[in-house]
Amino acid sequence: MAFVTDPGARKPVQITVTGAAGQIGYSLLFRIAVGHLLGPEQPIALRLLEIEPAMKALEGVAMEIDDCAFPLLQGITMTSNLAEAFDGTSWALLVGSIPRKAGMERGDLLSVNGGIFGPQGKAIADRAASDIRVLVVGNPCNTNCYIARANAPEIPAERWFAMTRLDENRAKAQLAKKAGLPVSLVSNMAIWGNHSATQYPDARNARIAGTPVYEVISDHKWLDGPFIETVQKRGAAVIEARGSSSAASAASAVIDSVNSIRNPTPWGNWHSLAVVSHGEYGVPEGLQFGFPVRSDGKRWEVIDGLSHEAGARERIRITTEELVGERELVKELVPR
Repeated sequence: MAFVTDPGARKPVQITVTGAAGQIGYSLLFRIAVGHLLGPEQPIALRLLEIEPAMKALEGVAMEIDDCAFPLLQGITMTSNLAEAFDGTSWALLVGSIPRKAGMERGDLLSVNGGIFGPQGKAIADRAASDIRVLVVGNPCNTNCYIARANAPEIPAERWFAMTRLDENRAKAQLAKKAGLPVSLVSNMAIWGNHSATQYPDARNARIAGTPVYEVISDHKWLDGPFIETVQKRGAAVIEARGSSSAASAASAVIDSVNSIRNPTPWGNWHSLAVVSHGEYGVPEGLQFGFPVRSDGKRWEVIDGLSHEAGARERIRITTEELVGERELVKELVPR
């Protein structure tokens, strides 16, 4: 019997995931392979990057993926080599990073991760496909993304994203619970600034069933205080509760982030992504900053014209200053 390949079949898209044997990677890879990232008709090939000591664990992950017999998956490459990991890739999901350890200052964390993301940026510029887009997940993701982007000046800055979608999803869930309504009714939830405890989850411009949140939820004291603090500190609360950082929720936010980039945003809505600033809302140019963003499926833009009361402006100022400070701390890690 002869087997005939469909001449109209799509070519597989190469997707790179770094830190692929980690908790987020493990939660993410199966969802990518089943079609949640690029759709149920797009074949894919996975390029999985890990450090050498984790390669054995990565082999086990690949065995499990194989054992699922995903129809869309056309191949798996496992490597600790940057050039091989990013060769021909169209989507680079930079998940792997060094976590903050006891006694480590934020500047130390930034420097250590700069040694990871700088070389990754260079490898992406050298080896990735011409349509490459990059989502940085590993924390501190805004500045890690800035470092990688600065080391790959050949790639347009608009192709680089850092993930604030997990914070958006957390904020939506909190608002839905408070309102006693399904989370699907919450929209227009922006996260401004850094993916850190200084971020500003903007309920004042959000909607529930199309109505401003402050008209649906009468407890404005909660909205202006505990709501913001809960979202800002949710990651720490998860670590305290389960003994390790967010994994499945972070992986889900990766899927959501990529889909909000590659699919048109529903009319009147927006999602949160940390993108390069061009001076919007007074944010210094070049920062990788969390903004409300919409996409037409090909290009994205920052939503303009949103208003902020004095308290919101102060919170945005604080998170902006933190990112400016982080940029100063890593200035030796980026080309001049």
